[in-house]
Amino acid sequence: MKTFITISFLLTLLSSCSLTSVTMIKPNESFELGNNVHGKFSVKIKNLSDKELRLWEIPVQGGKHSPLDVLPNKTVKVKVDKNTALRIENHHSVSASVSLRVRGDIGLSMGYKNN
Repeated sequence: MKTFITISFLLTLLSSCSLTSVTMIKPNESFELGNNVHGKFSVKIKNLSDKELRLWEIPVQGGKHSPLDVLPNKTVKVKVDKNTALRIENHHSVSASVSLRVRGDIGLSMGYKNN
């Protein structure tokens, strides 16, 4: 019985450390995940749109690095360092949607910005 309780607790803990959502990004806007102080996290992103999207890693202290283009209907996995945001840019004249599965530190800020 003690083993069952321990396993149940661990499964609950692991499942509570993830976030799943479908996010819409307006034309010529970006969605930023984690523009605050936080630990490491990873994101599985599926581009649900018919246009290519660009990802950037943006350290809280400034700069940006590791550009990655996500083709329509493709999925990528990104590991993001602590205190670094992930920006998803939509440079098109139509809205875009992405499916996100976030694991690790989920105490992340979320917001939109104009490109």
